[in-house]
Amino acid sequence: MDRLIAERYPGVPQMTTGQLAATLDTGRRPVVLLDARAEEEYAVSHLAGAHHAPTVDEATRVVLDSPPDALVVAYCSVGVRSSALAARLRERGIAEVHNLQGSLFAWANEGRPVYRGHARVAEVHPFDVRWGTLLQEARPGESAP
Repeated sequence: MDRLIAERYPGVPQMTTGQLAATLDTGRRPVVLLDARAEEEYAVSHLAGAHHAPTVDEATRVVLDSPPDALVVAYCSVGVRSSALAARLRERGIAEVHNLQGSLFAWANEGRPVYRGHARVAEVHPFDVRWGTLLQEARPGESAP
């Protein structure tokens, strides 16, 4: 999947989940998280503080209302939709935008926290049956169902 995304969106910088976690942990720079998924996916869980912004117009509004030095990171389930969103933002002149490599599935599979509103939850929307196979049933730090 990473190779496909790199080939399809060569101009979009990729940020690993570890890099994002470290950036968030330091708090030295504002981070704007853009969730490019559909409303029903976002409603199940998302990254803490993420903005639901599935279109380039919605994402542009969020970014323009953010601090000018903010690091913008888009994510979706696996990185395809968020890479497309990041590419469109870059076309609009927003250069400091990255795609979260592996996106929410990689983040959750590593046992990193996801939220529904302000409550930490274990569920992640699988998108569909095929893509859902990329989600581990038992993730680090969670009990098996």
